[in-house]
Amino acid sequence: MVSSSVAQDSSPDPPNQEFTLPEELILTLLNEESGYFHQVPGWNMHCALVGAAIAELSFIGRIDTDMESLILLDATETGNPNLDPILREIAAEPQQHNARYWIERLAPLAETIVEQTLDRLTERGILRHHPGEFWTLASPHWQLDEFVKARLSRVIFDHEIPDPRDVVIVCLADTCGVLRFIFELDEAAEERIRFVSGMDLIAQAIAAAVSESMVAPALRRPSLTKPIPRAPLRDLIFNRHLREGNTPALMASMAEKHGPVFELRPPFRKPMIFLAGVDINRWVHRHGRLYLRSKEYFEATDKVYGVSRSVHSVDGADHFRFRKALQPAYSRATVTQRLDDVYALAREHMATWSVGDSIPAQTLMRPYMNAQTSQLLSSIDTQDIIDEALKYKERVLSVTIMELLPRFMLHTPTMRRRTKIVEQVAERMQTSHSPGQRIGEHRDVVDAYLALHGSDPQFLPESDLGLPLGGMLMTAMYLGDQLGFALYWMVANPDLHDRVAAEADALFANGDPTEADLTLENIDVTHRLLMETLRLTPIAPVARRTVMNTCVVEGHELPVGASLYIANTAAHYMEEAFPDPWRFDIDRYLPPRNEHVGGAYSPYGLGTHACLGFRWAEIHLAINLLMLAHYFRFEFAKPYKSIPMDPFPSQSPSNKLKFRIAHQRHDLRT
Repeated sequence: MVSSSVAQDSSPDPPNQEFTLPEELILTLLNEESGYFHQVPGWNMHCALVGAAIAELSFIGRIDTDMESLILLDATETGNPNLDPILREIAAEPQQHNARYWIERLAPLAETIVEQTLDRLTERGILRHHPGEFWTLASPHWQLDEFVKARLSRVIFDHEIPDPRDVVIVCLADTCGVLRFIFELDEAAEERIRFVSGMDLIAQAIAAAVSESMVAPALRRPSLTKPIPRAPLRDLIFNRHLREGNTPALMASMAEKHGPVFELRPPFRKPMIFLAGVDINRWVHRHGRLYLRSKEYFEATDKVYGVSRSVHSVDGADHFRFRKALQPAYSRATVTQRLDDVYALAREHMATWSVGDSIPAQTLMRPYMNAQTSQLLSSIDTQDIIDEALKYKERVLSVTIMELLPRFMLHTPTMRRRTKIVEQVAERMQTSHSPGQRIGEHRDVVDAYLALHGSDPQFLPESDLGLPLGGMLMTAMYLGDQLGFALYWMVANPDLHDRVAAEADALFANGDPTEADLTLENIDVTHRLLMETLRLTPIAPVARRTVMNTCVVEGHELPVGASLYIANTAAHYMEEAFPDPWRFDIDRYLPPRNEHVGGAYSPYGLGTHACLGFRWAEIHLAINLLMLAHYFRFEFAKPYKSIPMDPFPSQSPSNKLKFRIAHQRHDLRT
């Protein structure tokens, strides 16, 4: 479960390396404010990237092209994985065609070109990859001298004589319609762009072919789409997985019967469109940012907490800005730099347990994790009120996100009492974070929000400084529940209980392990047990989104305003991705099987709204499972045929699941 962090800043000097035209086009289109590309429609982007690849092949002498034809000159492969598939396609075609034909035919290769190019630029230290599939330049000042945007700026505004390759980039970027978003263009600059675009015949031919392909609407969206299948409510109501509370298995079985896109129409509610499957996961991960938003489902929650917006309820550049500001506080380092605190807080709470105790899963694990996370996230102790605060959080989620309860349930006498308790927590956060009290302390999430507020009070006003509260409660609940699931699977597999205990004993044999000790090799079994736990029993199995731009998924058109339920973990129970999916098998994650690779495995969500703190979660869960196995032997209070689960408001181990502390293996003082 230990993942390396994102690449660190490279040398401040730009690498002395040549870029291909597809790479330069991607660097041109990269919008560092949003962490992605300037919003070029998908088909247009595909045409432009293939056009850039064809132009590159022309410059290196593999093909020749003009307004009328494209001719193969040399079929020798280049060694570039983005160019050679295109060259092979051209070489294999016996008939001669023009550039437009090839751009339209090869457009499906564009997604691979984008992925490979981003990977190559990241590996070379040009781009930095951020969690959530965002990218920025690894050293932002590079573009001031050598990078393509700086060159284009000199060509357009300083009338510098352009290189033919720059002419191609100007042509393609202008054809995509994004130059006006990259630069502030006046009439003179527009005229200069038109002039530059006519300076090279290859550039003219490619740009013309791309432009002609872009205006073919039939190619951008299938002319015939399939109606979305309507699943009878009885298929849901009488599904055994619903009764068992297993949402991923429920969604997998519904998708198996009705397809990857299906609709339910409950009485008195808007139609609910569900998306589930391996290909769905890939589509959401790659393209969801262009078509889906989360605003509608989190606005009501924000209102309950008295804030105008949150990292969950915004998309695009604002979402990326939130993530960049908060990422250090939710990083793996937040845990590993405070290992002494984690060990001490865990032992302090364990000391309240006694051998022979039988404790419900939530009652056991949520306060245990909160004892650590409240200190790591907000530097306060909330153990005295955590039970009531978490019940408050569950009610808010049930009303605002899941819409299982009417809104008046937020204003019952019990909820008014819990609201006052939650307000006390917020007050503790604020009073403990005065500048004087934070001198010499580890920075936490509250500090990150305060720093963002200080740097831009308009972006994050004082009225929104209650945001860390929801994050603290969510972390305690989610990590506690996920650890409860892991404990279930460890107890259900006694051989794994022994193996995790052996890893833990080795790590703690000479004192508390350091960060250097917590390698994948040293916690291999624990790591894979947690991965399999996250596959079979994830705590966030479904995400809700609204369609903001009409799109076609698996041949079904999703209209603007449609409510989507994206079952990202349904693929965890699909045979095509995980053979014998009901079997708890930690060897799935070893080579050559590597079943988690390929897009099906998604316990932390997909795309831009994937869990910001997943690296924190990985290492923190691993440390705590190791400590549980080192100090205690657990067993079930009674036999269970299957794991008792509550599906709402998130998937969690039910309190019907009880663990008994069989014996204590080591003294907590050592």
